[in-house]
Amino acid sequence: MKHAGSATLGSLEALLAKIRDQPGLIEKRPGIFYVKAKAYLHFHEDPAGIFADVRLSGDEFERFQVNTRHEQESLFRLVAKNRAA
Repeated sequence: MKHAGSATLGSLEALLAKIRDQPGLIEKRPGIFYVKAKAYLHFHEDPAGIFADVRLSGDEFERFQVNTRHEQESLFRLVAKNRAA
């Protein structure tokens, strides 16, 4: 599964704009976010769709589908809740 390209990231622009406003997140490259020096969130694309990998706790990433507006809103709520904790 490859990292999301610019066209895919463009389709996620509304979600990315909201994520960029979250305190403590640094977008080092388009669609790749860090907390301090540790990778936190990035996106992948493959024939099955678009996915986000998020490190909500610990060292392991959790994968979420973000193909629909509902899935994107769910991901944003998780990120916002996690960043507020």
